[in-house]
Amino acid sequence: TVSFRLVHTGQHYDEKMSDVFFGELGIPAPDINLGVGSGTHAVQTATVMTKFEPVCERERPDWVVVVGDVNSTMACTLVCSKLGIKVAHVEAGLRSFDRTMPEEINRIVTDALADLLLTPSADANENLKREGVADGKIKLVGNIMIDTLVENLHQARRRGTLEKLGVEKNRFVYVTLHRPSNVDHKESLTQIMGELERLSHELPVVFPIHPRTRKMSAEFGIATGEARTLKIIEPIGYHDSLCLTEQARFILTDSGGLQEESTYFQTPCLTLRPNTERPVTIQLGSNRLTSLHQLRSDIEQVLQKDSRLGSVPPLWDGQTAARTLDELIAASA
Repeated sequence: TVSFRLVHTGQHYDEKMSDVFFGELGIPAPDINLGVGSGTHAVQTATVMTKFEPVCERERPDWVVVVGDVNSTMACTLVCSKLGIKVAHVEAGLRSFDRTMPEEINRIVTDALADLLLTPSADANENLKREGVADGKIKLVGNIMIDTLVENLHQARRRGTLEKLGVEKNRFVYVTLHRPSNVDHKESLTQIMGELERLSHELPVVFPIHPRTRKMSAEFGIATGEARTLKIIEPIGYHDSLCLTEQARFILTDSGGLQEESTYFQTPCLTLRPNTERPVTIQLGSNRLTSLHQLRSDIEQVLQKDSRLGSVPPLWDGQTAARTLDELIAASA
């Protein structure tokens, strides 16, 4: 038998951005909550480390499983590597090749130290091999986020999200933006909001605004009042987001997760970033990169294409958790 303890670092702590997901996804309450909260990258990473180390010393786990590419992922991995505790990294091997992204540093450090690298796609395997990781440590298991999507799709479809928002299937655009490169500069955020305003005269735009984006808009004096067709709303839960992702005419985002979810639904996606750590969403999926300079013409091109594009990558089938557990048990034998 496998026993586990769930540790929530508290890095994502806003009720609208954290608690709602525990509730909606049926995740049990964490056994341990470190309550780290916000801070600079250094402060947040250091706080996770100092609070997680005594947990490891008390619990003495055989394995610690870390997920994704946030500061907590790297911080917990560093603690374990110093204590001689094995680490399995879920979503290993993803690379944007842009070290100005804090997440890229987290990915590189975590993968360099982890003992078992559980990858979502073949390109991730190649990245790790190129970095000198031994073949025996790398296991292609598929995309864990798609397991969550498949498990929750029925509930998402029953939410009535479109009706509540007053939009129709394939007749609206779903927008999420929160990265500092897009929202922390007055010029870029002003241009983005201007494009959304213009687009909203063509199709309704649903924009659940991230706390960071709302804060910067207020600082810059950029209006975010709710217009009839530019629907700027509070952050939404996972089920509402899934529903919008499946039903949108297209998506504009700078989120990693939405690139993957839209690829599964074959919903066209414009990613407002110069790079992506998920190139399979472009090679096989419905995603393409855009920039502020290209945004208007890319939107026009998307609207001329089919409302469904691309194909679903291999092993994005809802069975990744089972394969992950099998690999963990095999590595423990």
